[in-house]
Order: sequence, then structure tokens, then C-alpha cells
Amino acid sequence: MTGRPKRGAFSPGGVAAPLRYALFRRIWLASLLSNLGLMINGVGAAWAMTQMTSSADKVALVQTALMLPIMLVAMPAGAIADMYDRRRVALASLSVGLAGAVALSVLAHLGLVTPEILLGFCFVIGMGMALFGPAWQASVSEQVPPDALPAAVALNGISYNIARSFGPAVGGIIVAAAGAVAAFAANAVLYLPLLMVLFLWRRVSEPPRLPPERLNRAIVSGVRYIANSPSIRIVLMRTLVTGIAGSSVLALMPLVVRDVLKSGAETYGILLGAFGVGAVIGALNVGSARERLGSEGSIRACTVIMGVALAAIALSHSAVLTAAALVVAGAVWMLAIALFNIGVQLSAPRWVAGRSLAAFQASIAGGVAIGSWLWGHVADLAGVELSMLISAGTMLVSTLLGLFLRMPSVGTQIADADLLADPEVKLAVTPRSGPVVIEIEYRISAEDARSFYGVMQQVQLSRQRNGAYDWSIARDIGDPELWTERYHCPTWLDYLRQRNRSTQDDRALHQRAMAFHRGPDEIRVRRMLERPFGSVRWKEESPDRATATEVLPVSGVSGGST
Repeated sequence: MTGRPKRGAFSPGGVAAPLRYALFRRIWLASLLSNLGLMINGVGAAWAMTQMTSSADKVALVQTALMLPIMLVAMPAGAIADMYDRRRVALASLSVGLAGAVALSVLAHLGLVTPEILLGFCFVIGMGMALFGPAWQASVSEQVPPDALPAAVALNGISYNIARSFGPAVGGIIVAAAGAVAAFAANAVLYLPLLMVLFLWRRVSEPPRLPPERLNRAIVSGVRYIANSPSIRIVLMRTLVTGIAGSSVLALMPLVVRDVLKSGAETYGILLGAFGVGAVIGALNVGSARERLGSEGSIRACTVIMGVALAAIALSHSAVLTAAALVVAGAVWMLAIALFNIGVQLSAPRWVAGRSLAAFQASIAGGVAIGSWLWGHVADLAGVELSMLISAGTMLVSTLLGLFLRMPSVGTQIADADLLADPEVKLAVTPRSGPVVIEIEYRISAEDARSFYGVMQQVQLSRQRNGAYDWSIARDIGDPELWTERYHCPTWLDYLRQRNRSTQDDRALHQRAMAFHRGPDEIRVRRMLERPFGSVRWKEESPDRATATEVLPVSGVSGGST
């Protein structure tokens, strides 16, 4: 008997499909334990703060201390992840977090922890995770094939939220039974499996054809790419606003438990566990939500439901009702964050993947950090319930962003194009020679002028994303069919990088522009050294080694990436 094959979780399109790959499975399981430790640590830190101070502001600052480092060091962390071996970067980052966890455990055991010291070591632990995040997320594409990447992203979210489901409850029990010091020590121990798995990973990476950028230049390159990528900009702005509006549920929950529900650490852990259970449910439904509602429809639904859930938490005086609202809030929160994450991962090529994911992390962490401070401050002034209600209203209003910042429709991961051969030159240049000026001449018929100009506006973003600056397009007054595209690169090495950062989509766009060219001659490309110091003859009898301007015909294959 034959029939349609069943589509299970482990089928090629199922959410658990990436677990069929041994490397991903080992790292995923180890990261689950690490996330469990972080959740236990968070419960211990938040509850310890409530015991040391009655200030809502300081309690909320625990979340700020854990999340603020991600916003502060995200872009350098992303640049480091793109420049160096991601496995080694991850190991070093986890070591920073482990050192902070061990030190906090020792100080807590000795009774030396104050609110300021607690916030300081939460910041150190957050710093380690901030450095770890981009390297870990960018390496997911090395652990699974492209068709399994969306499911792998969702599974990493599930890992975090399985830990959120059980970690707070376990943390609450540990804190109630043995105190915060035991929670801090448990976090330190649970770093070890992930460190071991990454240490044993024999990552195979192709050596780059060009030397890596300096850190400051790599950061600038990442910022420039994001600034010239409308799809990534939209995702980051929506992520930031969602983080600010929804962070009250994380920042004020200790106060909701203590002041509204009049309960203790066990209830706090159980309620955070309810939020985590909802988050797992949301992560399991990322694929179906994208398929049925699309990215924009899913995000709008999540923000509306999240707003209603936050209002229910604010008005509830029953632990059962609050737990139910937290399950709903956790589901839509995780669903929204996973959709934002997938949108960034599928919109960035490999060379800038770490920096793009770092910018995403900065957006969500910055939103949570800013929102935690904001809602804690409002709670000090107006009370916990009103602060939660204002947060709910802000979340509902954020739905309107979809009217003018619509989520991009992204199907598959952007594929890198094949590397291009370096252009032949007759002038002796070094990697640091520059600035380099590129001029490309097109002949465009009058009836195609408007369409050509529209395509060139997209070409401008493509060039600038990949490293060009001072881009311009000009039309000859005396010969209206002659158009000249012109842009700069800082050095010859930067120009070679710019040529080979093109994705397949970029190449297709460049081919569209070239298709408008008319006339018997090839498109003309001039590559010029703007300040050719050392390339001119200073004495009449000295031989001139080459001209500073070379005219090269462009073939149809490589001409789009001049």
C-alpha cells in the first residue's frame, strides 16, 4: 500500500531535521545545558537583588546588566566572528563567562556580594555571552545544509526556551533550598559541557584568499553593509521596538510575584517556567506561521497577542491566570524573535553574517536593556500594575510600524557568488595603494534611460554595501546615450574585497544593468589610482612603468562586479 509520505519532525522539512547532523546535535545539547545554567543564574541574581533592596529600579537592572553588554559589544563581536576562527572565538567568549560565574559564586559563598557587585558580575557574564552569540549563530550555517538553516535557527531558540521552561523552576527550587550561591555555582558547572564540545570540534575552514580586515575597518564594513541593506534595517528597527515594548515581562516579574501575587521564589521560578513553555510552543510553530501568515502577518499577530497578554498579567491577582498569560506571552515573544532572527540570517551573505547577527543581538538586547530600565523606572513612580499596562499599550501601538516598515519577504539564504579573478594591471600597485577610482561607461538608448536609472539606484546600494563610497551616476550632456558610473574604494585591497563580496543576487542585479547597454563597443571600465604617488617618473630619463589609467573590456560573466 502506497500513499503520501508523512511529514514528521525529523523529515527534511521538519523542525527537528537539523538534529540528524551529529555536530549540530552535540552543540545543541551542550548549549541547552549552558542555557539552563544561565536561567538558573538569572533567577538567583534577580531574587538575591530583591532580598538586598526594595528598589524596583535595581531589581529591573539585573536584566539590564545581563543584556546591555550585548548591545555595547555586539558589532565588535560580530566583526571578530567574521575575521577569525569562530570555534576559537566561541571558546574564548565562554571562558570569559565562566570566569565571571566562578568569581560570583566565590564572592557569594564568602558573603561579599552587594547590589553593585552583583550587577557588575552579571555584566561580565553578559559580556561573555555577547562575544559568544555572533560566533555561535554564524557557525550554524557550517553545521547544517542551507535548506535546514531556518529549522536550525528555530531549534536554537527552542534550546534557549526549553532551558527557560525548566531553568527558572529549577533555579527557584535551588534558591529556596540552598540560596543564591548554589544557583551561581550551578551556572558555572553547566558552562563545561559546551566548552568541551567546542574544544573537540574539528572545524574545517577554507583559508581566505585575501588577508582579514583590521577590527576597526571590519566594524565599519559591517555598519556600512547594514546601512545600505533596507531589509536588514527594517528587521533591526522592528526588533528594537519589540524588545523595548515587551521587556517588562522579564524585568518586572520578580516584582509581580513579590508585590502583586504576594508570593516567593518558588512561584517566581514556576511563572518564568510558564513563559519558557510558551516560548517552546512558539518556536515549534515558526515554520507554520511563516507559511500561513508570512513574516509581516505573523509579527503583527504576535504584537497584538503579546499586548493583550501583558495587560492580563498586569490585572491578574491569581498565580494560575498569570501563568496562563505568561504561556501565551512566551509563545508569541519567541515566535517574533525567531522570525526576526531568520529574517537577518537569510538576508546576509556569509562574509558579513556575524556582524549582521551581532546587530540583531544588539537590537533585541538593547531593546530589553532600555525597556527594563524604562519599565523599572515607571514602576518606581506609578506602580508595577500601571507600568505593565503602559507596556501592553506600547506593544499594541507598535503593530502600526508594519504600515511603513513592512517585514521583508525572504525565501532562502543569500548565496555567495563565485570568486572573480583579480584584474590584470600594468601599473605596479600594492594592497595599500589608493584610493582607487572605478569608472564604468554604458551606452543607453533614450527610451531605456528611466528604467536604467531605476536599476542603477539599486546598484548603488549593492556597491556601497560591499565597500564602495562616493558612488555617482552621470549622463554626458554632449552625448546623451553615454552614462558613467563612478565610485571609490579606499585601497587596492579594499577594491579586491569589494569585487568578491558580491552575492548571486548582486551579480544578477549588475547583469540587469549591463543588459541595457547598446552599441558596437563593450562596456568600458577604467580603474585608476587617484593619488599615484610613486608611480610617476620624477626625472625625464626615468622610465614610466605604466599609465595610471587602463581601459579594460568587461565580459558578460564578471562585468557586474567591477
